Amino acid sequence: MSEHEHRPHDEHSHAEHAHEEHPAAAKALELRVRALELQLIDKGYIDPAALDVVIDAYQTKIGPRNGARVVARAWCDAEYRRWLLRDATAAIASLGFTGRQGEHMVAVENTPQVHNLVVCTLCSCYPWAVLGLPPTWYKSAPYRARAVKDPRGVLREFGVELPETTQIRIWDSTAEIRYLVLPQRPAGTEHLLEHELASLVTRDSMIGTGLVLGATGATGATGATSATGAAGRAP
Repeated sequence: MSEHEHRPHDEHSHAEHAHEEHPAAAKALELRVRALELQLIDKGYIDPAALDVVIDAYQTKIGPRNGARVVARAWCDAEYRRWLLRDATAAIASLGFTGRQGEHMVAVENTPQVHNLVVCTLCSCYPWAVLGLPPTWYKSAPYRARAVKDPRGVLREFGVELPETTQIRIWDSTAEIRYLVLPQRPAGTEHLLEHELASLVTRDSMIGTGLVLGATGATGATGATSATGAAGRAP
């Protein structure tokens, strides 16, 4: 397998195959997609209500709540955590989370020394089974390029300020492999139950652009909410 699929970028490396799309091109694509959707609705090929149900399912049911449960289980169960880091696909599937774009998963763990950040420099590969639909900013050309070239700057714009001694590892998702960041458990949560811990996990913390609720290091610029209704800010 290629190094790009299985090893992180150095913090100061560049994504040689990242596409530098012009914002106007991305906007034009959005308009074409919207026009096609309206055409399909007008011809009766799709039902807007049914489409809304599918989107809602990925955003609120299939979405980041699943990933939050995986993280909370890893925090509470040391054996599960080891399994997750060794074979994320099987460990995640054991909780019932499988399906499209979640077939080959790798979990990477944040520590006081290392912070992980996930990007897809080619397109928008994303683990739907545990994180739901990708946010708009994740698919944008600026994020895809800058996450590799200037990760600290991107994190700062999301409200995350890391010590200079913290190494940042960039993981490039592909069609073959998707990544899930296992964030650090915040201090003072030893008394919380698993479902209570899950409510602290944000979508962005599982991508690496945010921290869990209650964690130190966030400057407050992002306004991220919990994974049950996570919101991110485009860099």
